[in-house]
Amino acid sequence: MHVRERAEFETAYRHVGMPVADEWFVGAWFSLVTGEASEAEFKIKQLLAKRLATQPLNLPNAGSVFRNPEGDHAARLIEASGLKGYRIGGAQVSEKHANFIVNTGEAKAAEIEALIAHVRDTVEAQHGIRLQQEVRIIGEAA
Repeated sequence: MHVRERAEFETAYRHVGMPVADEWFVGAWFSLVTGEASEAEFKIKQLLAKRLATQPLNLPNAGSVFRNPEGDHAARLIEASGLKGYRIGGAQVSEKHANFIVNTGEAKAAEIEALIAHVRDTVEAQHGIRLQQEVRIIGEAA
């Protein structure tokens, strides 16, 4: 276990560059400003309501699968490619948000990986944009 300082990390939108490539976060300490509890609770409830309305939180998923390309949205490109609802086995491009791949019940790792590849290849063939994967596959390819 190592304790690292904030300055050791390279941070950007949806990205934290680790000081050493094979390290993982297992915990963090945050210093937060004091505020009004009721105001914070209201903001949190608003954010959660927005997520529930726009993201498939009722099914297992790993969040956004692809990064948004410059000036566009991965979900828009995936949907424009006719892939919303497309499935391979138990893995499905969400009907609610096209940049989420959901497990409809019994998805295997190989099905999820195949669906990620299919989505990336289809979007590239139809729109000339190669989506960059945001989720990381750990271990050997299925």
